Amino acid sequence: MNKVFLKKKVLITGNTGFKGSWLSLWMYSLGAKVLGISNNYPTNPSNFKDLNLIKKIKFKKIDIRNFNKVKKVVLDFQPDFIFHLAAQAIVKKSYEDPKYTWETNTLGTINILDSLQVIKKKVIAVIITSDKAYKNLEINRGYSEKDILGGEDPYSASKSAADIATQSYIKTTLKNKKNIKISIARAGNVIGGGDWSSGRIIPDCIREWSSNKIVKIRNPRSTRPWQHVLDVLSGYILLAKKLNSSDIPNGEAFNFGPKVEKKREVINLVKEVNKIWKNGRWIIKKNNKFQESNLLQLNSNKAKKILKWECKMNLKKSINFTAEWYKYYFLNKKKIFEFSLTQIKKFESLSKK
Repeated sequence: MNKVFLKKKVLITGNTGFKGSWLSLWMYSLGAKVLGISNNYPTNPSNFKDLNLIKKIKFKKIDIRNFNKVKKVVLDFQPDFIFHLAAQAIVKKSYEDPKYTWETNTLGTINILDSLQVIKKKVIAVIITSDKAYKNLEINRGYSEKDILGGEDPYSASKSAADIATQSYIKTTLKNKKNIKISIARAGNVIGGGDWSSGRIIPDCIREWSSNKIVKIRNPRSTRPWQHVLDVLSGYILLAKKLNSSDIPNGEAFNFGPKVEKKREVINLVKEVNKIWKNGRWIIKKNNKFQESNLLQLNSNKAKKILKWECKMNLKKSINFTAEWYKYYFLNKKKIFEFSLTQIKKFESLSKK
């Protein structure tokens, strides 16, 4: 994997976000020449800022909704790889500002795809959508890549639309661009250190508990198949590697999630995190202003069969990795860059085993 990205130009959209900052760090550790684009340089708390990635990679403040700027940066940088992660990723915020969510998630994806028309060199693009792109029927089995798309809330629907737009570009607009290879990655419910997003269960817990406050749990019985951010990103990286070597055809979609039976209710996750954090307190306070899925999981058999990918960490290990990161952060924030690299190296060792 190291040699594939060594000295290659890697464009990461949404690089200041949770997954984007971890992917930027990982690509940097692999020797890639990384350019990140994001709508803003984040204020505290921010994993991108805490890792001081601004001094490790190139960064441009660009709104993914601005086609002319997106096209220019793609032309100027001439990337070998693109990981498109830029998104408005919070369901609650999508209700508060649906227009911004639609423009960012759907139009932003289209802007990346349309920019590829002018590229003449070989480019590998991994477009990240979401598990919420699937039409949720509250069924027990995991959704496979052949299941119908169709999210209902603004976030989920905009991700469904982005996914469909990507498939359309692959089959029509970019069909004859043999130098462009694209694949779609669908994942969700990622945990890990450095996530400070409001409305996500572990960040909410850490934020409140670190100030000795009580966290409010909205949907304690909602079931999610959580997985660690490094497990998910390893899937994205492996997908890009396979596309580059022509091991898989252009235009394939892949799910990245833990085994279907490896799911847990929200309240159980809170209790597991508190075993490591200690002294955390919570109350149940349901919010009926917006609707969230109670049951949502993916079938990742295709990724396992074709990419030879599967989660390397079980839920307990994922929670340990996550809680340990936050505990170290509050004890020794200045060395969180080195600690984060250590976690990547530990994960790489798990993968080799």
